[in-house]
Amino acid sequence: MTRIGLIRHGSTAWNKEGRIQGHTDNPLDEEGLQQAEAIAERLSGEHWDYIYSSDLLRARQTAEVIAAKLGLQVAGVIPGIREMNGGLLEGTTEQERVERWGTEWKSLDLGLESNESGKQRGSKAIEEIALKHPGHNILIVSHGAILRSSLTGLVPGLDVSVLLKNTSITRIVKGDNGWTCELYNCVKHMES
Repeated sequence: MTRIGLIRHGSTAWNKEGRIQGHTDNPLDEEGLQQAEAIAERLSGEHWDYIYSSDLLRARQTAEVIAAKLGLQVAGVIPGIREMNGGLLEGTTEQERVERWGTEWKSLDLGLESNESGKQRGSKAIEEIALKHPGHNILIVSHGAILRSSLTGLVPGLDVSVLLKNTSITRIVKGDNGWTCELYNCVKHMES
């Protein structure tokens, strides 16, 4: 069995401000670094063989903290698991979107990457990583929207309506009949 732990990056200033990040390359804030330390501590009690990261800074920083704690090197930086493109919405808050485009802004074509595109791109990248390391335990640090879209491709029927929290872990397992999800959006490491 191949087990993958999907981790959303730690928090950023834009997370707190409610700004859409997309491809914008923001760093973790102080709380985000603390969250990365907390998930690293939790994972240090488990067995993981490899860790991969999105190519965006906030995910790479989270992955580096985890890798250091686990005594691993980041095995690769994967553009295929980069956050979904936020188009013209990147950098805006809900209030700014309403001011610019009105209350029906969600119905406009503002250059957003589609969920279908994210599903195809992200699930393909995760499958490729799994094929590279069959039978191993692999961590992938990425982003909320691309992870949720990817999961709809890997585990059809999985309820991904709950947004992923910063440094949450979702574990999926590949067996003979495809992928199953054994843990979704867990942040027990943040509750102590």
